[in-house]
Amino acid sequence: MVKKKFSGLEVSLIVMLLLVMTVAVALIVLMVTGEPAVIKEETIVPECPNIPLAERVNCFPDAGASKSACQMRGCCWSPLDERNVPWCFFSTNHGYSLVSEERPNSLSARLKRMAAPSLFGSDIEELSFLAEMQTVNRLRFKISDPLSKRFEVPHEHVRDHVTQVPGSLNYEIELTHKPFSLKVRRAATKKVLFDTAVGPLVFADQYLQLSARLPSHNIYGLGEHVHQNYRHDTMWKTWPIFTRDAFPNGGTHNLYGHYPYFLCLEDESGKSFGVFLMNSNAMEVTLQPAPAVTYRTIGGVLDFYILLGDTPEQVVQEFLELIGRPVIPPYWSLGFQLSRWDYGSLDEVKKTVERNRAIGIPYDVQYTDIDYMEDKKDFTYDLVKFRDLPSFAEYLHSKGQKYILILDPAVATSPRINGPYESYDRGTKKEAWVTEADGKTPIVGEVWPGETVFPDYTNKDCIEWWADEYERFSKEIKHDALWIDMNEVANFKKGSIKGCADNKLNYPPFTPNILDGVMYSKTLCMDSKQAWGDHYDVHSLYGYSMVLATDVALKRVFGTKRTLMLTRSSFPGVGKYSGHWLGDNAANWNDIKWAIPGMLDFGLFGVPYIGADICGFFDNSTEELCRRWMQVGAFYPFSRNHNAQHYMPQDPAAFGENSLLVNSSRHYLNIRYTLLPYLYTLFYKAHTAGDTVVRPVMHEFYSDRRTWTVDRQFLWGKSLLITPVLDPVTYIPDAVWYDYETEVRMEARKQEVEMFLPADKLGLHIRGGAVLPIQKPAVTTVYSRLNPLGLIIALDNNNAAGELFWDDGDSLGISTKSQRVIVCVMHSGYSDPNNLRFENITVLGVIREPLTVHVTDGNNITTHPFTYDTYRQVLYLRGLELILGQNYTVSWSQPEFERFDCYPEPDRHFIKTKKNAYIAPIHLSPDYSARPESPDINTLRVEIKYHSADLLQFKIFDPTNKRYEVPVPLTVPPNPETDETKRQYRVQIQANPFGIQVYRNSTGTLIWDSALPGFTFSDLFIQVSTRLSSEYVYGFGETEHPTYKHNLGYHTWGMFSKDQPPGYKKNCYGVHPFYMGLEMTAHAHGVLLLNSNAMDVTFQPTPALTYRTLGGILDFYIVMGPTPELVVQEYTNLIGRPVLPAYWSLGFQLCRYGYANDTEIAELYSDMRAAGIPYDVQYADIDYMERQLDFVLDRQFLGLPALVDTMRTEGMRFIFILDPAISGNETDYPAFERGKAKDVFIKWPKELSNDIVWGKVWPDLPDVKVNESLDWDTQVKIYRAYTAFPDFFMNKTATWWHREIADMYKNITFDGLWIDMNEPASFVHGTVGEKCLGPAVYDNPPYMPPLESRERGLNHKTLCMNSQQHLSDGTPVKHYDVHNLYGWSQIKPTYDAVLSVTGKRGVVVTRSSYPSSGKWSGHWLGDNYSSWDQLLKSIIGMMEFSLFGISYTGADICGFFNPAEYEMCLRWMQLGAFYPYSRNHNSKFNPRQDPVSWNASFAEASRDVLNIRYSLLPYLYTLMFHAHNAGSTVIRPLLHENVPFDVTREVKGYIPDDRWYDFHTARAIGLRGQLVTLPTPLNHINLHVRGGYILPWQKPENNTRYSRKNPLGLIVSLSDSGTAKGSLFWDDGEGIDTVGEGQYLLTLFTAASVSSHFHFMIWRDMELSLFISISYPFVLGSPHFATRWFIVILMGEALLGPMGKHAFINTSQTSVAVLCLPIQKQFHTAIRHCQNASLCMLVCVCLAQFRCGRNPAKWPVRCVCIQLCVRVSMCPCLAQGLG
Repeated sequence: MVKKKFSGLEVSLIVMLLLVMTVAVALIVLMVTGEPAVIKEETIVPECPNIPLAERVNCFPDAGASKSACQMRGCCWSPLDERNVPWCFFSTNHGYSLVSEERPNSLSARLKRMAAPSLFGSDIEELSFLAEMQTVNRLRFKISDPLSKRFEVPHEHVRDHVTQVPGSLNYEIELTHKPFSLKVRRAATKKVLFDTAVGPLVFADQYLQLSARLPSHNIYGLGEHVHQNYRHDTMWKTWPIFTRDAFPNGGTHNLYGHYPYFLCLEDESGKSFGVFLMNSNAMEVTLQPAPAVTYRTIGGVLDFYILLGDTPEQVVQEFLELIGRPVIPPYWSLGFQLSRWDYGSLDEVKKTVERNRAIGIPYDVQYTDIDYMEDKKDFTYDLVKFRDLPSFAEYLHSKGQKYILILDPAVATSPRINGPYESYDRGTKKEAWVTEADGKTPIVGEVWPGETVFPDYTNKDCIEWWADEYERFSKEIKHDALWIDMNEVANFKKGSIKGCADNKLNYPPFTPNILDGVMYSKTLCMDSKQAWGDHYDVHSLYGYSMVLATDVALKRVFGTKRTLMLTRSSFPGVGKYSGHWLGDNAANWNDIKWAIPGMLDFGLFGVPYIGADICGFFDNSTEELCRRWMQVGAFYPFSRNHNAQHYMPQDPAAFGENSLLVNSSRHYLNIRYTLLPYLYTLFYKAHTAGDTVVRPVMHEFYSDRRTWTVDRQFLWGKSLLITPVLDPVTYIPDAVWYDYETEVRMEARKQEVEMFLPADKLGLHIRGGAVLPIQKPAVTTVYSRLNPLGLIIALDNNNAAGELFWDDGDSLGISTKSQRVIVCVMHSGYSDPNNLRFENITVLGVIREPLTVHVTDGNNITTHPFTYDTYRQVLYLRGLELILGQNYTVSWSQPEFERFDCYPEPDRHFIKTKKNAYIAPIHLSPDYSARPESPDINTLRVEIKYHSADLLQFKIFDPTNKRYEVPVPLTVPPNPETDETKRQYRVQIQANPFGIQVYRNSTGTLIWDSALPGFTFSDLFIQVSTRLSSEYVYGFGETEHPTYKHNLGYHTWGMFSKDQPPGYKKNCYGVHPFYMGLEMTAHAHGVLLLNSNAMDVTFQPTPALTYRTLGGILDFYIVMGPTPELVVQEYTNLIGRPVLPAYWSLGFQLCRYGYANDTEIAELYSDMRAAGIPYDVQYADIDYMERQLDFVLDRQFLGLPALVDTMRTEGMRFIFILDPAISGNETDYPAFERGKAKDVFIKWPKELSNDIVWGKVWPDLPDVKVNESLDWDTQVKIYRAYTAFPDFFMNKTATWWHREIADMYKNITFDGLWIDMNEPASFVHGTVGEKCLGPAVYDNPPYMPPLESRERGLNHKTLCMNSQQHLSDGTPVKHYDVHNLYGWSQIKPTYDAVLSVTGKRGVVVTRSSYPSSGKWSGHWLGDNYSSWDQLLKSIIGMMEFSLFGISYTGADICGFFNPAEYEMCLRWMQLGAFYPYSRNHNSKFNPRQDPVSWNASFAEASRDVLNIRYSLLPYLYTLMFHAHNAGSTVIRPLLHENVPFDVTREVKGYIPDDRWYDFHTARAIGLRGQLVTLPTPLNHINLHVRGGYILPWQKPENNTRYSRKNPLGLIVSLSDSGTAKGSLFWDDGEGIDTVGEGQYLLTLFTAASVSSHFHFMIWRDMELSLFISISYPFVLGSPHFATRWFIVILMGEALLGPMGKHAFINTSQTSVAVLCLPIQKQFHTAIRHCQNASLCMLVCVCLAQFRCGRNPAKWPVRCVCIQLCVRVSMCPCLAQGLG
């Protein structure tokens, strides 16, 4: 046989086959054994560092550590005789190395894993590191997998940070490359706060670990657990964090909430920081004595926030700014509360209520636990044992109490007793349940009702189901708030009734040290599915998501009414919505102690509404324990006594009505209720600033090391120390303390003491320096809130301060300095319906008995009796009547010196002066140059000009270097008033200190006195102060003032025009540096500072005023009045009289930002006509423009020109909006192209650039579709076009603007223009790219007034201040100087264009304004909000603009932002019907709010009130004429009409001292000079006509075109003396300058009742006669006419030809006989052409007595003949015309 030879190909194939077989075998072995068959991991010898034991980081946190197992992990083994120190610890081989790093605006890096064995497998090789410097005090760093998306917490409040932080950071970050670590240092001290080099970074799929060395052992927080002490023990303590239904029995196990957050106090300086890990997976945190912290979590990412503060309290504030500040609970929820699980029946509940009512225990709230339900099923109640539950809330409400019930998340699957369980059925239909791993099958467990499913509150459909079920149930069972429990989520089965699958979610490679050591113990399987992800990731968010869903439900049921939510499970951010209790504690002495650290922890966590179950939940409580617990529980923020099923009742009354427990409980609950105003104020501070309510002693006394561990005492705020009887000795912090009950000052401070606290007492001490608002207590808050208020003042070195927040957000600041109490109202937007007063003030620590006590109320000073306790050194003031919401000073001994702020910047320093212990603001600086960037001007010139008897000017300027002066022309007499005897004033100059003093000659009153400290004149900062003649000061704007009269309690108001909706102390659209002051003699004067730079004014109680401006000169004008009305007339004579608007513009107007197309406008117009609602003007907002481009019509509005033409033929008018910003991103946009060619746009100075200063406003880029769901900044960045801003100072710009408006008019007709966004507004700050050219000092000057976003600089939301403009004479000016004039400069060119292109008067309405803007335009009060307070504030705003010379003004009726509420909008329509500028206008995305958008009743009420307006338009038009002609006000404050100004501060319901007639009934009201309660049914507005006046009126129609054709009438309201006077101005309503051309009619009326006759005279200044019929004036108050007599004017037949026909106007009650007297056309024509003569005509006024059933021709008639004299021309045609 021949041996076979293989070819080369065959050999190759055989070799390949053998290789494949080898690999296959290896793979099979690997599959079977789970280990590599051939390839072995390279053995790494651990490099073990020589480190202290305290710095070892555990490498074997799981069980089973041994030497071999430790070395297999590449770690170091070193056993000890101490088990809590790690025997197996990390080597230096582990971790990651930094391979690349980037630092643009944030810090990012790429990390690569170092070669080392894995702890638990699936390590991620490459990681992404990102550090964000979010604020100056907040650093975020995040470590994540860049290649695979991992679960991250979808937090409701925390958002990604995109803006760059202005200013220097208070921290520094340093990265180490290998192994990777980071250090965070405090920038000022270089102290390392967080150093991860202590241990390696581990990042596997299901195991993430990070360690950090900390600067101190003072660590507080982490939760939720029972912490036996507030400060953590760092001796190797491990705390698991994973929400769990467990008992808080003192172990280290995990409880209900999930809080991976701690605070670290660095040292005695108080400097502290917080660390928050945003991760919701199961984790554990180990604290070790390095000191260091190690986090081990089993999912998600490492998302850390480091928060810095100068004090622990500031760190809490920073944390709450991040996660959301706490909700402010309803006042009643601060009352005492009772609950228990299983009362057994409602009858037993009522017995409990009654027995506690009977003993007089203050007690506000009663609960029912799950026993009220049918078989413990949600949304049901037991129809047998709790059959009367539907009426239970009413039973409680009748006594001022509230009812709270419980709901659990788990929903039973079983039916109800008598039918299906519809809540379960509806939830199933909605697919509302958490599912098994398949994502479809609801996971089933067992809770209280038996077999249950679990709502998935992360599912939108589930939230809707939950809210719907709650709404249904709330209609059945009325209650006041909701308690949600078992939401960890709790399950009595392990995972589910089916168990849980064996997979890596249910059994992860590493399980933290959680209770039971099993992930799904007492909860759901980890692989179950929710909308947010696997339950493995979101388990600890279950309670959080339930809170968010419940908030939706509560808002649906309670609307705007405040309610309460109480949750057991929580996560950071829950405090924004809910309170929390510390869970199912027990009746033992440990739990009463441990409750205090628990409350302090939740203060850190942002949940200040916190407390423990008083007397314990489980077990029977002894009387002593419960008594002591009731004492301390009276000072829990959430104060509830609650216990469990099968235990003895423990409500106070259960211990016997005369028991020591009852008496002690009643005593301390009465103290609690006394102090509720203080506690409520603390919650306000928590809600608005993030302050703690229950406060650790360490937070206030951090410089004292002994306070770092104090946790058996706590504070309310900073001022009340609560010391329960828990330890034999108590620590007294380093402060002055007064015993609350004895009022005696303690001798001890900064030492331990043994307090004498018998069985019925606990320690309660007030801190020196505090002012505590108090109120007489009652058995519920409903009644206590009716009682008088008081103050407890605890002096510390003669100083004290405090605050009061009351009800809907108004805070009353109370401060004491030296020997006086100042009650200074900081915000007064709420008037308490109970007319609350401060009755009692107790002042602790008054060393000597005062001689007298004075109470100052405004100008009234009264002496008040007092008592003084010499032993206690306590001053008692009783029987005071200090009205809540008003300003008072209570003084004893000497008054305080006047002080003027030398350092107004916000970063001021404070020092104490020794003399009288005053607190004074002092600028600490090595020299006295406060602002080096603003050099002082050493030589100044003063010019004083005596322009007229009532006008004075003084001007202070630099005579050497010309400075910017305001280019607004004023009207001053050509020659000064040289005769001193004629001047109303005299002026004195004081040399040292320099000052100008102005006196009123007639009274000697000093009305201006700037001879005060602080006068500064530097390049970029000018300051001058003046004393005021009284505290009654009005004006300055534009900003939202809470009262018309200024509050002089150290308030500063910034002025700088800005696109800023109205808000308290927010500078808005216009600038008006003008005020009117009243003098104590009731004279008035006005002061204008003609300066257009950014500025502020500060008022202080001296009374005094300080101006600060950033440039220009000081140019003051004073007008002398001497009446308020004359002040306005003189001021408008100086700046220019208000424009006379077109008659039609006084009609009602409609507008909306958000019309989708012209069809919507057409339908609105049709609906308004159908409803018969008077309506003259329709607007189009920017929606009509294509992409918001000026002058370009959008394709959705192509039918608008035809619609406008149609509407105008029917008497309507149309106004369009124009913004100044012009898009520069268009290829064919004539407006921009022509403007660029004419060089009309604002540019940089040539030395910087020749480019336009580009901004971004409304215009969009071409060819983009805007996604409005994106955040605003993103929309601006990607959609908004570059825009240029016209420089309206230049004449060529006015010409260009006129051309564009004229072209627009050719395409679409209009009657007026509305100019907006002309502050000027920009959506980028300064310019596109936000990098302003030129010196930065102009955008960020050395002094920044307190403007909105002052920290962002002057260029925030507008142009760069170095932008250059040119005045009309070509002078270049910085935008810095003329910014506030931008709107002013646009107004006149716009007004001129309107008149030119329309040929009619028209109107212009502007948003931004400056003194003299009223000459050409009206103004609306800006983008207000739809809320009740805006009605009042609109009145204040209109009165202020009346002072400013802008008569045509009003607010957006029903509000611009936010949805309007029905009654509020209706009331606003009634008020707005009397705005001079009456427009209903609201914003995009809100429901319509026009009169026909509600219902028929609303439309009818609107029609009725607008008919009144239209009837009175002749009167309003006449007022507008007088404003235009003489400068008088249209909207007029009561004080202008000689009402004593000390009562006009309260105008609501005040009837001034004169005769008044009800407009609706024509009857004299018989009241005067008093506050009255006026009826206010929904369809009624109170209108009163003042006696002594004649009002012209006219029958209303749907618009003014038709109403002007109707007969005119008069309302004659007689004064006390039986006289009346009035006038009528009339012209064609729209002609240009009819007054200047003399083309008008002015008619004066007088009336008098003499003897038995009534005389009525009409005087006409008749330059132009129009078609007028005067018919039936109503005479109000004539003593000669009964109500059934009516007056008819009958003009002689011989004068006017044949008589007209009788006309009968029928009403439901009477008929009025009217003689219609048409004036012949020939007569009209004849008079129009004649001049220089007069004519007298005989007019008879006849009274016809009404007789039912008789022929009107036979009615008895009495006539009084009167002479009518008319000045007219006499010429032949007139004689012929008159026959």
